[in-house]
Amino acid sequence: MNLEEKKKIAAEAALEYVKPGSIIGVGTGSTVNHFIDFLAEKMPGDIEAAVSSSEASTERMQQCGIRVIELNEAGRLSIYVDGADESNHKLHLIKGGGGALTREKIVAAASDQFICIADEGKLVDTLGKFPLPIEVIPMARNLVRLELIKLGGSPKWREDFVTDNGNIILDIHGLAIENALELENQINQIAGVVSVGLFAHRPADVLILGGEGSVQIITA
Repeated sequence: MNLEEKKKIAAEAALEYVKPGSIIGVGTGSTVNHFIDFLAEKMPGDIEAAVSSSEASTERMQQCGIRVIELNEAGRLSIYVDGADESNHKLHLIKGGGGALTREKIVAAASDQFICIADEGKLVDTLGKFPLPIEVIPMARNLVRLELIKLGGSPKWREDFVTDNGNIILDIHGLAIENALELENQINQIAGVVSVGLFAHRPADVLILGGEGSVQIITA
């Protein structure tokens, strides 16, 4: 079974957590794209609306006939379905490979339950092999870079990329994240940082991993 098939079976399994008539949060990325497609195909009209974490997901849902509203209009969300670049066994996540980490973090915080969908290769013992994304205000790029070096990583500017919020991304390479909660706090305190792609203070509640023809479900 190839990688895309593993993503698809994880995405389809997340439909079990969708309550008809609810307003749900929807994330960003290739696995989430499969979820959007399944939602439109298998549950057409079953949800009241969705709140999106990115312009790309908004466009895809609207093309599928799913009503998208702003979080300020929606209030609390029943669930948030999103992918991850890495997850440890505590369901702490690295997210932001697609650059939507700040909006993803906001929608996750507004949701009663966070359902993370991914292929089985995303589960790791120690976070950090995938570069950790940081959204940064452009004028603070070098200041933040120097502070991140002190934490032991090698930050690189994601060139030719601008977030939906008009900011830049620094990706930290070479970290072995043993204490995700502490590191999330440390990076958030750096002036110029908008958000860090560590989801430790708001981890996933359920992790659905697509494998060889089956799914593994891990709960917090």
